[in-house]
Amino acid sequence: MINTNDILETINMIRAEHLDIRTITMGISLLDCVDSDSGVCADKIYDKITHLAEKLCETGENIEKEYGIPIINKRVSVTPIALVGGTYRCENDFLKLAKALDRAAATLEINFIGGYSALVQKGMTPADKALINSIPEALSTTERVCSSINVASTKAGINMDAVALMGRIIRKTAEITADRDSIGCAKLVVFANAPDDNPFMAGAFHGVGEGDTVINVGVSGPGVVGAAVKAHPEADFTELSEIIKKTAFKITRVGQLVAREAARRLDVPFGIIDLSLAPTPAVGDSVARILEGMGIDICGGYGTTAALALLNDAVKKGGVMASSSVGGLSGAFIPVSEDEGMIAAAKSGALRLEKLEAMTAVCSVGLDMIVIPGCTTADVISGIIADEISIGVANTKTTAVRVIPAIGKKSGEMLTFGGLLGEAPIMEINQTSPAKFIARGGHIPAPIHSLKN
Repeated sequence: MINTNDILETINMIRAEHLDIRTITMGISLLDCVDSDSGVCADKIYDKITHLAEKLCETGENIEKEYGIPIINKRVSVTPIALVGGTYRCENDFLKLAKALDRAAATLEINFIGGYSALVQKGMTPADKALINSIPEALSTTERVCSSINVASTKAGINMDAVALMGRIIRKTAEITADRDSIGCAKLVVFANAPDDNPFMAGAFHGVGEGDTVINVGVSGPGVVGAAVKAHPEADFTELSEIIKKTAFKITRVGQLVAREAARRLDVPFGIIDLSLAPTPAVGDSVARILEGMGIDICGGYGTTAALALLNDAVKKGGVMASSSVGGLSGAFIPVSEDEGMIAAAKSGALRLEKLEAMTAVCSVGLDMIVIPGCTTADVISGIIADEISIGVANTKTTAVRVIPAIGKKSGEMLTFGGLLGEAPIMEINQTSPAKFIARGGHIPAPIHSLKN
C-alpha cells in the first residue's frame, strides 16, 4: 500500500537534503579488444565502448525526468588497461589506448571513464610498468580518463617497489599538470584491496571476474543522514545507530529502484549498489557535518574516529537490507576537497593528515583528495602511501591514497578545482624523509590472518 508520508519524505530528501544517485556506471570488458597492434586495439576499444554505452546518458536522463531523482554522473569503467595491453612494452602504445578511452568518453558525453589501471599487488609485468610510467602524460593529455593502481592486498601483502614508483608518478603527474592546479593527481588513486565493482571514480575499473557488461550504481545521501541525526539530539548511541540504519535503508531503496530500471532499459545485467555516503562541496551535503551533528565540536577533534566508525557501520547494516546486491566501497567517504565540513575543519587546523589516517581505519576509503605542499618529495608521498595501504592490508579492507602536491604553493594556501572536486587548503604535513625505508624495496609480506584456506 502506498503511504503518502513516505512519498512526501522522499520528495523532501531530494529537494531539501541533497539525496541523489551519484553515478550510474557501466562496466565494460575489453578483453576481446586485445590486439598486437596498439592502433587496432585502440580502435576496437573505442568502437566497443561507444556501441555498448551509446544510450547510457540518455537512459540516465530519462530516468531522472520520470522519477524526479537527480542522477549526477554517468560513467564507464573498463577492464584494467594493463591487461588489455599485456603484450605492449612501450609507453606510447598505452597512450594510444588512453586517448581512445578519452575519445569514447567525449563521444558518449559521460563524466569520467575509469580503468587506466594496473593490478600489481604481487609484482609488475613489463606491461604494468609501461602503463604506470605513461600515467603522467596520459592524465595530462586527456580530460575524462581516471587511473588506479592496486599495490597491495591482504592476501598478497604490499609491493613496495610499486609504492616507491607511485610516489614518483604522483609527483611527476603533479608537475606536468601544475599549470592546471595539478588536476592530473585528482584523477589518480593508489589502492589496497581494490574492489572489482566500484562505480566511483577515480578508482573504478571492470574486474576480470565480471561479465561482458554490467550496471553498477552509487547512491549518496549525506544530507539525508545528517538531517536524521540532527533531528534526534538527545538519542543515545544505540538509538542513533538505529536511526542511521533506517535512513540508509531508505536511501538504498531509491538506488535499487534506479539501478534495476537502468539495467532493464539498457538490457544489461544489474551488478551492485554501492551505498556510500559521497559528499559534495555544497552546504548540507557533508559527512563531516554528520559527525558534528553527533556532538563532535569540529571534525578532526577527539571522538571523530569513534563517530565515523558508528556511522560507517550503521550505513552498511541499513543499506545491505535494502538491496539484493551490495558491493563497491559502501560506507562513508571522507574526501577533504569534496566535503564542505572537511574543508572548514582543514582550514581551522583541527583536521590534519594524521587524524585522517586514523579515520580511514574505520571507513570505506582512504586519504582522499588531500592537497599537500608542492615541495613534498616523491619519497614522502611513497611513505604516505605505505602507511595508508598497510591499514587496508592489516584490516582486510579497501584503503586508498589520492593526494595532490600543489606545485609552487605552500601550506595554508587554497587549491580550487571546481565542481564536485571542490577546493581544499594545502595541508601542512610532516616532511621528514622516509627515503631509506622506501629504498629497501621488495615486498612486505601478507599478514598471518591472510592464511584462511
